[in-house]
Formats: sequence, structure tokens, C-alpha cells
Amino acid sequence: MNTFEFLQIALPEFYEGLLITLQIAGVGLSTGLIVGIPAALGRVYTRGPLRWLAITYIELFRGTPLLVQLFVVYYGLPQVGITLSALTASFLTLGLNSGAYQAEYFRGALQAIGQGQMTAARSLGMTQWEAIRHIIFPQALRVVMPAWSNEAISIVKYTAVVFVIAVPDLLTRAKFLTGRFFNPIQSYLSVAVVYMLIVAVMTLVMNAIEKRMYVPGLSVDSERHGLALASGEH
Repeated sequence: MNTFEFLQIALPEFYEGLLITLQIAGVGLSTGLIVGIPAALGRVYTRGPLRWLAITYIELFRGTPLLVQLFVVYYGLPQVGITLSALTASFLTLGLNSGAYQAEYFRGALQAIGQGQMTAARSLGMTQWEAIRHIIFPQALRVVMPAWSNEAISIVKYTAVVFVIAVPDLLTRAKFLTGRFFNPIQSYLSVAVVYMLIVAVMTLVMNAIEKRMYVPGLSVDSERHGLALASGEH
């Protein structure tokens, strides 16, 4: 089978797999944002049990492999009476994993905002949470964008792990085509190109968002506080 004949068969398969991959990435990133922001706020601005709960969650999901987390959720939870579909398990695992990393991105951004701004807000009669909501957090959103956009791009690639629990994503489709036509090079190189195209498009979009949100001067403090170092890598 030549490349043209293969692509005629493969493209519909890749299209269906792409929809699943983007769905998992979108839900995982959104879930991570919902979980990560409170975890970051808890780690920076609370004390006692809430802070330690946030730290435990962050370190647990940053300190263990994503594949192990997926196996625990999909194969382990049924042993305690919680059975999830493969797709739901993928949503939950990617979301919790991404949330831990996003929490560190936001923690670095929050700490990059000078303490003098909190002091000034409190002197005007604001509570701590009012100051965070109206002054600190809006600035942190702008500071965090370069690091956060990296997470948005990376999570698309990390969705590939779900093929081990038979979710029909892009990589699973490539594996299916390999078994059907015995052409691993064509199948896996083709799906690699699809991933590269997705990442390229997302990179352009995120770069445009970063430029739009950029405020001169805000990045100085983030570099000084080591935002990139605090965020870590998968």
C-alpha cells in the first residue's frame, strides 16, 4: 500500500481520534484550572490544614508518573466501589495531574506580585481575599500566561497515555492501523505529524494571547522570583 492509499483510509480514523484527543485535552485543562487555582491560593494564602492539603495534592500528582495515576484511577478505584469509564478516568486523571502543575504556575505568579500591593490594599480597608480578587490575581493572570500556555500545549501530548486503557484517541487509532496494515512507520509517523500540527496551531494562538495580555514591567518580578523554576516540568 502506497502512502496515498494509506492516507485515504487513515485520515477518517485520525479525524475521529483527533476529536477524542482534543476533548480529553480540553476537559483535562479546564478541570486542572478549576482545581489548580484554589490549590495555589491555599498554598500561598492559607495556614494549617488547608495549606497542607494543597501541598499534599500538588506534591502527590507532581511526584508520581501520569501513567501510574491513570492505572490507579481506572483499575484501582473499582476495588473501592468506584467504577469509571475509560473516557471519564482519562478526564479525571489528566485534570488532576494538570491541576497540580497549574497550581505551581499560579503559585509562582502570585508570589511574583510585590507584597507592597497587598499591604496597600489592606491599608485601604480591603480584606485579604478582596485584595487577592481585585488586585493580586488579575496581575497574576498576566504574569502566569507564558508558563500556563506551555501547560495548555503540553497536555495535548500527554493525552497519548490514555491509549493503554483503550480510549480511541489518536495514538490508539495509529495502533489500530498498524495492526491492520502492518505498517508501523507510516501509521506512527502520520500521527506524529498530526500532533505536531496541533501543537503548532496552539503555539500560535497562545503566543497571540500572551502578546495581548502582556504588560511591561510585570514580567520582571516573575523572573526574579523564579516563576519558571517554581512551575517545574512534567
